[in-house]
Amino acid sequence: MPIYEYQCEVCGHHFEVIQKFSEEPVTSCVACTGPVRRVLSAPALVFKGTGWYVNDYASPERKKALEGEKKGADGPPDTSSNERKAEAEKGTSDQQPPRPSSSDQD
Repeated sequence: MPIYEYQCEVCGHHFEVIQKFSEEPVTSCVACTGPVRRVLSAPALVFKGTGWYVNDYASPERKKALEGEKKGADGPPDTSSNERKAEAEKGTSDQQPPRPSSSDQD
């Protein structure tokens, strides 16, 4: 639920009220019952999830983990899969097309 700020036009009292969007705005001051107006203010903003300083870079353990991930990504490519691809390609190019058998020529 949002927090709305109000200021009294009579006594100048400044207060906040947690209200639902569907609720009617406050019309009277909580201190002197005078008329109030809603004050515009910057919204509170909270960044959640990965990628923000507090989550990813605040602890030394996280820095070490990121360095380890970076080293693993920069390492040599997986040669076993490359070798398998080369062998598969080599195997298909060395094969001869099947010769027709004697029974196929009739």
